[in-house]
Amino acid sequence: MLKALLLCGGTGSRLWPLSRQLNPKQFLKLTSTSSSMVQRTVERLSGIDIQGFSLICNEEHRFLAAEQLRVSGNDDADIILEPAGRNTAPAIALASIRAIHNSEDPVLLVLAADHMIENTHAFHEQVLKAFPLAEAGKLITFGVVPGHAETGYGYIHRGQAVNEDAFSVARFVEKPDQETAEGYVASGEYFWNSGMFMFRASR
Repeated sequence: MLKALLLCGGTGSRLWPLSRQLNPKQFLKLTSTSSSMVQRTVERLSGIDIQGFSLICNEEHRFLAAEQLRVSGNDDADIILEPAGRNTAPAIALASIRAIHNSEDPVLLVLAADHMIENTHAFHEQVLKAFPLAEAGKLITFGVVPGHAETGYGYIHRGQAVNEDAFSVARFVEKPDQETAEGYVASGEYFWNSGMFMFRASR
């Protein structure tokens, strides 16, 4: 069983004044489409056999999140409220505990609600390839081939091949300096950390 978890916290302060505390970027329509970033993330799941999804957000955004899900035809989604934002790991832990509450142990696909992914087909392919590994107990993180030496992202150093589509993780590096980032890109052994994960809820 595969369930999706959308991480919808954050204030989007870097996009101020367009993005504000009570209306952060994930709820905005930042492209030419009529959908917000949250709605586009939900739409991206179409075509994958997702058996339910949850959205976790700050308590102050609960009505905004519920309305955007209702408009997009997903008003049956489970909304989990954070009484206070504590970043990614506690949010995932909270949602994982809730997911196994009914004696289930689903595989969770964790997605940031503010990602722009244009190639939906490639996204679906990678999710489907990752699912058997996650179902078997592996913790999956999705890497992005870097297009340039970006110092604002975290990097994943790939380790030994697990199969033709996946590698073990040798290490994570958080926001290297310019020279180091250039070396990472030139090596072909590093990926941008997408912040997307897949794993069993009990893990």
